[in-house]
Amino acid sequence: MTESDIITFVSAMPGVVAMTIEPGSETPELAWGDTFIYYDPDGTLESHPRQPFATVVTKDYDGFDTASDLNRPGVFRLNIAAGRAAFERLLGYPPAAHAEHHDGTDYTAADRVLPHPVYAAQGWISIVNPGEQARPLLAAAHARAVARHRPARA
Repeated sequence: MTESDIITFVSAMPGVVAMTIEPGSETPELAWGDTFIYYDPDGTLESHPRQPFATVVTKDYDGFDTASDLNRPGVFRLNIAAGRAAFERLLGYPPAAHAEHHDGTDYTAADRVLPHPVYAAQGWISIVNPGEQARPLLAAAHARAVARHRPARA
């Protein structure tokens, strides 16, 4: 899948907003070009910020998130808030145990479900240059976001 394929796929899901950060925007420059995918059925994202359920990251965040070596040509990473149960089912250990597995993980491996190099303990997974396995994972993350959604209060 390409970045565009992912954005098109999630944008067709009910209540989803896929926000690609444009260069020159007020958002910190570090995020320019990356896409943040939210469940926002009420259209209140700007007035009631929330966490995305997935992101598409196109470059390393120097000093913070460099394990996937995303600065290579043609490389990007899909990150998904899978939750604890799905994380453990997919990776074979709970998110809380990730520190024990961190050093043995090749975060540069393409088209493999991996723990997120920074947010694994919070139940996030990642896939560098994902294939079709991303679709059901994104659908499950969307369903989880729908189930967890609480309408914004005025």
